[in-house]
Amino acid sequence: MLKQLTRSALEHLLQQTAADYRLQVPQRLADGTRQLAPYGSGELSLFGETPQRKPTSAFFPQTEPLLKIDSTGAVQLPAAAEKPLALFGLDAHDLHGIAFIDRFFSAAPADDVYLRQRTNALLIGLTGAAGPDQSFLPLSAGNCDIELIASNDHWLAVAYSETGEQLLEPFPDGDNDRLRALREETSSYRAIRPDSLQKASELLLHDRVPDDFWEAIAARCILCSGCNLACPTCTCFCLQDRQRADGTERSRVWDSCQLDAFMREASGHNPLGSEALRTRRRIHHKLAADPQRWGELGCVACGRCDRACPTGIGIFAVAEEIVKRYEKG
Repeated sequence: MLKQLTRSALEHLLQQTAADYRLQVPQRLADGTRQLAPYGSGELSLFGETPQRKPTSAFFPQTEPLLKIDSTGAVQLPAAAEKPLALFGLDAHDLHGIAFIDRFFSAAPADDVYLRQRTNALLIGLTGAAGPDQSFLPLSAGNCDIELIASNDHWLAVAYSETGEQLLEPFPDGDNDRLRALREETSSYRAIRPDSLQKASELLLHDRVPDDFWEAIAARCILCSGCNLACPTCTCFCLQDRQRADGTERSRVWDSCQLDAFMREASGHNPLGSEALRTRRRIHHKLAADPQRWGELGCVACGRCDRACPTGIGIFAVAEEIVKRYEKG
Protein backbone atom coordinates (compact mmCIF):
# COMPACT_ATOMS: atom_id res chain seq x y z
CA MET A 1 0.00 0.00 0.00
CA LEU A 2 1.33 3.42 -1.01
CA LYS A 3 -0.20 6.68 0.23
CA GLN A 4 0.71 10.36 0.10
CA LEU A 5 0.56 12.69 3.12
CA THR A 6 0.68 16.46 3.46
CA ARG A 7 2.02 18.05 6.67
CA SER A 8 -1.49 18.32 8.10
CA ALA A 9 -2.20 14.69 7.17
CA LEU A 10 1.04 13.65 8.88
CA GLU A 11 -0.03 15.45 12.04
CA HIS A 12 -3.39 13.69 11.83
CA LEU A 13 -1.64 10.31 11.52
CA LEU A 14 0.47 11.05 14.61
CA GLN A 15 -2.56 12.20 16.62
CA GLN A 16 -4.42 9.05 15.62
CA THR A 17 -1.41 6.92 16.62
CA ALA A 18 -1.00 8.73 19.97
CA ALA A 19 -4.57 7.81 20.90
CA ASP A 20 -3.70 4.10 20.94
CA TYR A 21 0.05 4.06 21.62
CA ARG A 22 2.70 5.63 23.83
CA LEU A 23 4.06 7.58 20.88
CA GLN A 24 7.61 8.92 20.83
CA VAL A 25 8.70 11.34 18.11
CA PRO A 26 11.92 13.23 17.30
CA GLN A 27 12.20 16.61 19.01
CA ARG A 28 14.97 19.20 18.90
CA LEU A 29 16.61 20.12 22.18
CA ALA A 30 17.95 23.51 23.23
CA ASP A 31 21.52 22.46 22.30
CA GLY A 32 20.44 21.67 18.73
CA THR A 33 20.51 17.88 19.06
CA ARG A 34 17.49 15.65 18.59
CA GLN A 35 16.01 12.88 20.68
CA LEU A 36 12.88 10.75 20.78
CA ALA A 37 10.42 12.13 23.33
CA PRO A 38 6.70 11.72 24.10
CA TYR A 39 4.46 13.18 21.40
CA GLY A 40 3.12 16.59 22.36
CA SER A 41 5.88 17.37 24.88
CA GLY A 42 7.85 19.54 22.45
CA GLU A 43 8.17 20.68 18.85
CA LEU A 44 8.18 17.91 16.26
CA SER A 45 11.48 17.74 14.30
CA LEU A 46 11.00 16.14 10.88
CA PHE A 47 14.56 16.33 9.57
CA GLY A 48 18.06 16.50 11.01
CA GLU A 49 20.84 14.38 12.41
CA THR A 50 20.17 10.97 13.97
CA PRO A 51 19.34 11.15 17.70
CA GLN A 52 22.35 9.90 19.67
CA ARG A 53 20.24 7.92 22.12
CA LYS A 54 19.72 4.50 20.60
CA PRO A 55 16.09 3.66 19.79
CA THR A 56 16.49 0.06 20.99
CA SER A 57 16.56 1.47 24.54
CA ALA A 58 12.78 1.89 24.24
CA PHE A 59 12.43 -1.91 24.36
CA PHE A 60 15.65 -2.74 26.25
CA PRO A 61 16.20 0.16 28.68
CA GLN A 62 19.43 0.81 30.54
CA THR A 63 17.83 -0.20 33.86
CA GLU A 64 14.76 -2.42 33.84
CA PRO A 65 12.90 -3.87 36.86
CA LEU A 66 12.38 -7.62 36.53
CA LEU A 67 10.60 -8.50 39.76
CA LYS A 68 10.10 -7.52 43.38
CA ILE A 69 10.08 -9.80 46.42
CA ASP A 70 8.15 -8.30 49.29
CA SER A 71 8.70 -8.90 53.00
CA THR A 72 6.42 -11.98 52.95
CA GLY A 73 8.39 -13.60 50.13
CA ALA A 74 5.72 -13.00 47.51
CA VAL A 75 6.99 -12.24 44.01
CA GLN A 76 5.53 -9.30 42.12
CA LEU A 77 6.13 -8.69 38.42
CA PRO A 78 6.09 -5.17 36.95
CA ALA A 79 2.65 -3.98 35.89
CA ALA A 80 1.99 -4.06 32.16
CA ALA A 81 1.78 -0.72 30.36
CA GLU A 82 -1.69 0.47 29.43
CA LYS A 83 -0.68 1.11 25.82
CA PRO A 84 2.03 -0.39 23.56
CA LEU A 85 4.93 1.73 22.37
CA ALA A 86 5.12 3.51 19.02
CA LEU A 87 8.36 5.00 17.71
CA PHE A 88 8.33 7.54 14.88
CA GLY A 89 11.29 9.00 13.01
CA LEU A 90 13.57 5.96 12.71
CA ASP A 91 16.02 5.85 9.80
CA ALA A 92 17.06 2.69 7.95
CA HIS A 93 20.04 2.05 10.29
CA ASP A 94 17.87 2.24 13.40
CA LEU A 95 15.16 0.04 11.93
CA HIS A 96 17.85 -2.49 11.07
CA GLY A 97 19.15 -2.29 14.66
CA ILE A 98 15.71 -3.03 16.12
CA ALA A 99 15.24 -5.94 13.70
CA PHE A 100 18.67 -7.29 14.76
CA ILE A 101 17.91 -7.33 18.49
CA ASP A 102 14.39 -8.62 17.80
CA ARG A 103 16.01 -11.71 16.39
CA PHE A 104 18.50 -11.91 19.26
CA PHE A 105 15.91 -11.66 22.04
CA SER A 106 13.44 -13.94 20.21
CA ALA A 107 15.97 -16.76 19.81
CA ALA A 108 15.46 -19.68 22.18
CA PRO A 109 15.10 -19.26 25.05
CA ALA A 110 13.03 -16.19 24.14
CA ASP A 111 13.41 -13.16 26.40
CA ASP A 112 9.90 -12.55 27.74
CA VAL A 113 10.88 -9.24 29.35
CA TYR A 114 11.99 -7.78 26.01
CA LEU A 115 9.04 -9.26 24.14
CA ARG A 116 6.62 -7.78 26.66
CA GLN A 117 7.77 -4.31 25.51
CA ARG A 118 8.20 -5.16 21.86
CA THR A 119 4.99 -7.10 21.17
CA ASN A 120 2.32 -4.94 19.48
CA ALA A 121 4.72 -1.99 19.29
CA LEU A 122 4.49 0.20 16.19
CA LEU A 123 7.52 1.35 14.19
CA ILE A 124 7.29 4.29 11.78
CA GLY A 125 10.38 4.97 9.69
CA LEU A 126 11.38 8.38 8.37
CA THR A 127 13.61 8.36 5.29
CA GLY A 128 14.11 10.26 2.02
CA ALA A 129 14.80 14.00 2.38
CA ALA A 130 14.85 13.78 6.17
CA GLY A 131 18.56 14.14 7.00
CA PRO A 132 20.44 17.28 8.06
CA ASP A 133 19.35 20.20 5.82
CA GLN A 134 16.88 17.73 4.29
CA SER A 135 19.67 15.63 2.80
CA PHE A 136 18.83 12.16 1.50
CA LEU A 137 18.49 9.20 3.85
CA PRO A 138 18.36 5.77 2.16
CA LEU A 139 15.02 4.00 2.21
CA SER A 140 14.55 1.12 4.63
CA ALA A 141 14.38 -2.58 3.90
CA GLY A 142 10.86 -2.64 5.33
CA ASN A 143 11.72 -3.34 8.99
CA CYS A 144 8.74 -1.27 10.15
CA ASP A 145 4.97 -0.97 10.04
CA ILE A 146 4.98 2.31 8.09
CA GLU A 147 7.76 4.11 6.25
CA LEU A 148 7.32 7.83 5.65
CA ILE A 149 9.53 9.00 2.80
CA ALA A 150 10.09 12.75 2.71
CA SER A 151 9.82 14.08 -0.85
CA ASN A 152 9.60 17.81 -1.60
CA ASP A 153 6.64 19.16 0.40
CA HIS A 154 4.95 15.83 1.16
CA TRP A 155 5.61 12.29 2.38
CA LEU A 156 5.09 9.02 0.58
CA ALA A 157 3.79 6.46 3.07
CA VAL A 158 4.42 2.74 2.57
CA ALA A 159 2.67 0.18 4.78
CA TYR A 160 4.54 -3.05 5.62
CA SER A 161 2.07 -4.56 8.10
CA GLU A 162 -1.65 -4.99 8.53
CA THR A 163 -1.63 -2.37 11.31
CA GLY A 164 0.21 0.02 9.02
CA GLU A 165 -2.35 -0.50 6.27
CA GLN A 166 -5.22 0.22 8.66
CA LEU A 167 -3.61 3.48 9.81
CA LEU A 168 -2.91 4.65 6.25
CA GLU A 169 -6.19 3.56 4.68
CA PRO A 170 -7.94 7.00 4.90
CA PHE A 171 -5.21 8.85 2.99
CA PRO A 172 -4.96 9.36 -0.81
CA ASP A 173 -2.84 7.10 -2.98
CA GLY A 174 0.80 7.99 -3.62
CA ASP A 175 2.93 8.21 -6.77
CA ASN A 176 4.46 4.81 -7.58
CA ASP A 177 6.85 6.32 -10.12
CA ARG A 178 8.24 8.66 -7.46
CA LEU A 179 8.66 5.76 -5.04
CA ARG A 180 10.46 3.77 -7.73
CA ALA A 181 12.85 6.68 -8.35
CA LEU A 182 13.62 6.99 -4.63
CA ARG A 183 14.30 3.26 -4.38
CA GLU A 184 16.68 3.55 -7.33
CA GLU A 185 18.43 6.43 -5.57
CA THR A 186 18.78 4.21 -2.50
CA SER A 187 20.27 1.43 -4.63
CA SER A 188 22.89 3.80 -6.02
CA TYR A 189 23.58 5.30 -2.59
CA ARG A 190 27.05 4.12 -1.61
CA ALA A 191 28.67 4.78 1.73
CA ILE A 192 32.43 4.21 2.05
CA ARG A 193 32.35 3.41 5.75
CA PRO A 194 30.02 0.38 5.51
CA ASP A 195 32.40 -0.86 2.79
CA SER A 196 35.27 -0.71 5.27
CA LEU A 197 33.20 -2.62 7.84
CA GLN A 198 32.71 -5.51 5.41
CA LYS A 199 36.38 -5.55 4.42
CA ALA A 200 37.47 -5.47 8.07
CA SER A 201 35.07 -8.32 8.79
CA GLU A 202 36.69 -10.47 6.12
CA LEU A 203 40.17 -9.73 7.50
CA LEU A 204 39.06 -10.67 11.03
CA LEU A 205 37.40 -13.87 9.84
CA HIS A 206 40.64 -14.83 8.09
CA ASP A 207 42.68 -14.04 11.22
CA ARG A 208 44.70 -11.34 9.47
CA VAL A 209 44.79 -8.89 12.41
CA PRO A 210 47.69 -9.48 14.88
CA ASP A 211 47.54 -9.12 18.66
CA ASP A 212 49.77 -6.05 18.74
CA PHE A 213 47.11 -4.13 16.79
CA TRP A 214 44.62 -4.64 19.62
CA GLU A 215 47.21 -3.60 22.19
CA ALA A 216 47.74 -0.33 20.33
CA ILE A 217 44.02 0.34 20.03
CA ALA A 218 43.40 -0.58 23.68
CA ALA A 219 46.08 1.88 24.81
CA ARG A 220 43.76 4.63 23.56
CA CYS A 221 40.70 3.32 25.45
CA ILE A 222 39.75 5.20 28.65
CA LEU A 223 37.10 2.61 29.66
CA CYS A 224 34.21 5.09 29.47
CA SER A 225 31.99 2.39 27.86
CA GLY A 226 30.36 5.06 25.69
CA CYS A 227 30.63 2.80 22.64
CA ASN A 228 28.48 0.09 24.23
CA LEU A 229 26.02 2.53 25.76
CA ALA A 230 25.41 4.13 22.35
CA CYS A 231 25.29 0.95 20.24
CA PRO A 232 21.77 -0.16 19.20
CA THR A 233 22.81 -3.81 18.86
CA CYS A 234 24.63 -4.22 22.20
CA THR A 235 22.56 -6.59 24.35
CA CYS A 236 24.80 -7.48 27.31
CA PHE A 237 23.40 -6.92 30.78
CA CYS A 238 23.99 -7.88 34.40
CA LEU A 239 21.55 -8.41 37.27
CA GLN A 240 21.31 -6.05 40.21
CA ASP A 241 19.44 -6.62 43.49
CA ARG A 242 18.54 -3.64 45.66
CA GLN A 243 17.37 -4.08 49.21
CA ARG A 244 14.56 -1.69 50.14
CA ALA A 245 12.37 -1.23 53.22
CA ASP A 246 9.47 -3.05 51.55
CA GLY A 247 11.48 -5.87 49.98
CA THR A 248 14.07 -6.62 47.31
CA GLU A 249 13.93 -5.34 43.73
CA ARG A 250 15.78 -7.18 40.98
CA SER A 251 16.65 -5.30 37.79
CA ARG A 252 18.77 -5.86 34.77
CA VAL A 253 21.27 -3.18 33.84
CA TRP A 254 23.31 -2.70 30.68
CA ASP A 255 26.84 -4.10 30.92
CA SER A 256 29.91 -3.23 28.86
CA CYS A 257 32.52 -5.60 27.47
CA GLN A 258 35.06 -2.77 27.86
CA LEU A 259 34.91 -2.94 31.68
CA ASP A 260 37.40 -5.08 33.61
CA ALA A 261 34.76 -7.04 35.56
CA PHE A 262 32.71 -7.94 32.47
CA MET A 263 33.74 -11.62 32.45
CA ARG A 264 35.57 -11.88 35.77
CA GLU A 265 34.65 -15.13 37.53
CA ALA A 266 34.05 -15.75 41.23
CA SER A 267 37.43 -17.52 41.40
CA GLY A 268 39.12 -14.30 40.28
CA HIS A 269 40.01 -15.66 36.84
CA ASN A 270 39.20 -13.24 34.04
CA PRO A 271 39.09 -14.58 30.44
CA LEU A 272 39.15 -10.95 29.26
CA GLY A 273 41.71 -9.72 31.75
CA SER A 274 43.42 -7.12 29.56
CA GLU A 275 42.16 -4.06 27.73
CA ALA A 276 43.54 -5.49 24.49
CA LEU A 277 41.40 -8.65 24.82
CA ARG A 278 38.30 -6.63 25.67
CA THR A 279 38.82 -4.22 22.78
CA ARG A 280 39.35 -7.12 20.40
CA ARG A 281 36.14 -8.72 21.67
CA ARG A 282 34.10 -5.56 21.09
CA ILE A 283 35.12 -5.30 17.42
CA HIS A 284 35.39 -9.03 16.76
CA HIS A 285 31.90 -9.64 18.15
CA LYS A 286 30.26 -7.18 15.74
CA LEU A 287 32.34 -7.94 12.65
CA ALA A 288 33.20 -11.63 12.96
CA ALA A 289 31.18 -13.51 15.60
CA ASP A 290 27.82 -12.01 14.61
CA PRO A 291 28.27 -12.77 10.88
CA GLN A 292 29.13 -16.34 11.80
CA ARG A 293 26.07 -16.71 14.04
CA TRP A 294 23.47 -14.53 12.30
CA GLY A 295 24.76 -14.20 8.75
CA GLU A 296 25.17 -10.42 9.00
CA LEU A 297 27.31 -7.80 10.72
CA GLY A 298 26.34 -6.85 14.25
CA CYS A 299 27.08 -3.23 13.32
CA VAL A 300 24.27 -1.39 11.52
CA ALA A 301 26.56 1.53 10.51
CA CYS A 302 24.68 4.15 12.53
CA GLY A 303 27.93 5.87 13.60
CA ARG A 304 26.91 6.40 17.23
CA CYS A 305 29.98 4.77 18.78
CA ASP A 306 32.32 6.90 16.68
CA ARG A 307 30.47 10.04 17.74
CA ALA A 308 30.56 8.94 21.39
CA CYS A 309 34.20 7.82 21.63
CA PRO A 310 36.46 10.60 22.97
CA THR A 311 39.64 8.90 21.76
CA GLY A 312 38.65 7.97 18.21
CA ILE A 313 38.31 4.19 18.41
CA GLY A 314 34.68 3.74 17.43
CA ILE A 315 33.97 0.83 15.11
CA PHE A 316 34.23 2.86 11.87
CA ALA A 317 37.63 4.24 12.89
CA VAL A 318 38.98 0.84 13.93
CA ALA A 319 37.62 -0.89 10.81
CA GLU A 320 39.20 1.71 8.54
CA GLU A 321 42.52 1.28 10.35
CA ILE A 322 42.32 -2.51 9.97
CA VAL A 323 41.68 -2.20 6.24
CA LYS A 324 44.45 0.37 5.76
CA ARG A 325 47.02 -1.78 7.56
CA TYR A 326 46.15 -5.34 6.62
CA GLU A 327 44.10 -5.47 3.42
CA LYS A 328 47.21 -5.91 1.26
CA GLY A 329 49.36 -7.55 3.91
